[in-house]
Parts: sequence; structure tokens; C-alpha cells
Amino acid sequence: MYERAMGPSFTTLDPEVRLFHTLAGCHELRGAVETEAPSTLAGKLLARMLGTPRRQNHGSLVFSLDASPTTEHWTRRFPASAMSSTLRLDTPGIVEQLGTARMAFQLEAVEGKLVMRLRQLWFAGIRCPTWLMPRVTAEETGTANRLNFHVRATVPGAGLVVAYRGYLVLPTQEAT
Repeated sequence: MYERAMGPSFTTLDPEVRLFHTLAGCHELRGAVETEAPSTLAGKLLARMLGTPRRQNHGSLVFSLDASPTTEHWTRRFPASAMSSTLRLDTPGIVEQLGTARMAFQLEAVEGKLVMRLRQLWFAGIRCPTWLMPRVTAEETGTANRLNFHVRATVPGAGLVVAYRGYLVLPTQEAT
């Protein structure tokens, strides 16, 4: 799905990022994660509505993936919570449904890194105005058979809503 969304730039991503985004079917990957707590009451309320981590924590991560050519279901089991989302192909990018939010991302390859840039957001079915758009960092890199990720979102007036970073150990080429 990511290869179709990105076109030729997909081939410039780190090999581990490409491997992760070419997995098909059902997979369970393990790794480690560090989460941050939302910074304000409004951030905590938004995190609850989205199903994102609401406490600072670090520990193991179990990631379940169910991938088809046009849809992927992701479940991230953090140390103190779980978060699920559905991603769909939406050329020129990906649309992710996370709780009450639907986010459209443009995908870019930057020096081997996958950068997901938020283009549009709908919250509870209502399009988010530009002045209220979250500032989102969503990046993936690869090293030593690991997919490294960094996700962070802040909302004007609400502060930090979600932040987590860590890695997943990828299956070997033979296992895929």
C-alpha cells in the first residue's frame, strides 16, 4: 500500500522501512516504546477520545498488523494501554482512522526516512480548520533489522496530545 502511495520514492527509503511496509497478511512484531503523557486537561480529553496513550511509560510494545493491498489494521499494545487504527490507500498518500479522527497524510522519503505529513484532519466527521490543525511528527527510519518510529502531535490551545517513540524488531526476509 505504501509503495503504491509513494511511487518511485518508496525505493529510496531505508531497507527496514521498505520491508515493514511490504509485509502482507497478519504479523505480530515486538519491540520497545516510550510514551509521554498529554500536557493539559484538554490534551488528556483528546487522547481519551483518540485512544492514544495517556500516561508516561516505557517498556515492551506488541504491534499487530493485518495488511492487504489497500487497507491495514494496526494495533499497538503499549505498556499501559492499547491503540488501534485503520489505514487506507488514498493516493497521493494514506488516510488513517484513529478513534474519532480521520487523518490524511502525504508520504515523503527524506534521506531514507519516511515522513508522514498531515494534510487534513476530520474530527468526529467535521473538517478541522487550518488554524486548529495539529502539529504532527510521524517519522520512520531503519537500522539493524529494526523499524524505528517517532510520533508526536500537539494541538493549538491543548498542547501535547500524543507522543511515543521506539522500535519494532522486523521479521527476517525468510520469515516474510
